Amino acid sequence: MYALTGAGSGRGVRVPLQVVLVEPEIPPNTGNVSRTCVVAGCHLHLVRPLGFSLEDRYLRRAGLDYWPDLALTVHDGWAPCLAGLGTRPLWLFSAAGSAPHTGVRFGPDDALVFGRESTGLPAAILEAHPDRWVRLPMRPGQRSLNLSNAVAVAVYEALRQNGFPGMV
Repeated sequence: MYALTGAGSGRGVRVPLQVVLVEPEIPPNTGNVSRTCVVAGCHLHLVRPLGFSLEDRYLRRAGLDYWPDLALTVHDGWAPCLAGLGTRPLWLFSAAGSAPHTGVRFGPDDALVFGRESTGLPAAILEAHPDRWVRLPMRPGQRSLNLSNAVAVAVYEALRQNGFPGMV
């Protein structure tokens, strides 16, 4: 595990939400998620293996000049990530979820967990937390939203529920 704490999280501001990407595959999606995390004040956790290098130019391009302000921790697997998150509540976003994101009460310190673009969250993670599955509503027959869009929808719903802490 290593942590990169940008200026945005190093100013003594309590980070209200944690965003976790488990084995992300597409650099621009992760770059876009990183930008969302910076502007929303979230800490981003990436769980290896990653489908790209953190030096990938597409990743950096999507994150633009927000990288220096990103609070980022990279974990060598799910177990170290889970240990790093501690006892904070987890919300697992999955097309198989039964609770709509607007029907869940997010707390200010929760972790919003998303799986890889091609397959979603691993079954073992979902099975370990069967009462924590959340879905984003979509039309029947559609598979899923783009990962970065799903993260943005979830983050802003959680922030809305908590009065947008630390935001103006």
